[in-house]
Amino acid sequence: MKKIIILIPLYNDWQSVAKLLKEIDLESSNWDAEISIIIINDASTQKISYLSSNYKKIKSVKIINMKKNMGHAKCNATGLKHINEKEDFHYVFLMDADGEDRPEELNLLYKKSKENPNKVVTANRVKRSEGPLFRSLYEMHKFLTYICTGKLVKFGNYSCLPKEAVTKLIKEPSIWNSFSGTVTKIFHDRVSIPSFRGKRYFGPSKMNLLKLVVHSFSIIAVFKNTMTFRSVVFLIIYLFFIYNHLSIFTLFPALVLIIFILLIFKISCRESDLELNKSLENIDTINILSNLDSR
Repeated sequence: MKKIIILIPLYNDWQSVAKLLKEIDLESSNWDAEISIIIINDASTQKISYLSSNYKKIKSVKIINMKKNMGHAKCNATGLKHINEKEDFHYVFLMDADGEDRPEELNLLYKKSKENPNKVVTANRVKRSEGPLFRSLYEMHKFLTYICTGKLVKFGNYSCLPKEAVTKLIKEPSIWNSFSGTVTKIFHDRVSIPSFRGKRYFGPSKMNLLKLVVHSFSIIAVFKNTMTFRSVVFLIIYLFFIYNHLSIFTLFPALVLIIFILLIFKISCRESDLELNKSLENIDTINILSNLDSR
């Protein structure tokens, strides 16, 4: 029987993750697999609450408590490193805690992974739940990343990783900065399922314009060499055409592009082999929910 670990990073979303675990338990009820949950508690300021220890399908729930807040990408990287070194597993499913990664799509991921047992399966967004302004900005984000990298990144964290893929990912420093960018860079033969962005179970969405910009720039930073080459080619062509009409106005787009390149390289500095390799040192305690075996 295959062993599946569902990895969920979390910060102060205990009510949402409690509902999510019940949905996971229901959706996975017919799987021919052993299901375990690992929650990466990103130094939440709220105490652990709402969680049940009574599930029919889920075998175990571990809560890995971090000493200091690191952010989503670093929690995923730390969780994958912990799982690869400390856990017995065949696949890892990554998903958010708030319900925006819809648990009803888990069956699609599971089925696709059975059809393609050695490939990464991503949940590619085909529809989002936000308003028209944010959806427009999100399309701009996808266009920008495509222009800079030549890659159309249509997925976030929601995915299924076979064990071999996890082993490869935790050797890449860029996973410390961007999960989706690193997966796009390494796994060219991945497969996908269509995914609808769900609504948060409780409270407003935590995604905003600033986080979307950081998300976009983090993906581009994974492909900084490609981005730099494309930018230099554009600058050469642009300067050739404006050479006889140089002014502060005609040079402004070139200046903006140079600043953009510097920002991308600044963000790429967050990629760190050292921090990735030492990430397990940031684990404070590990809680295991009891009574799961009393069914």
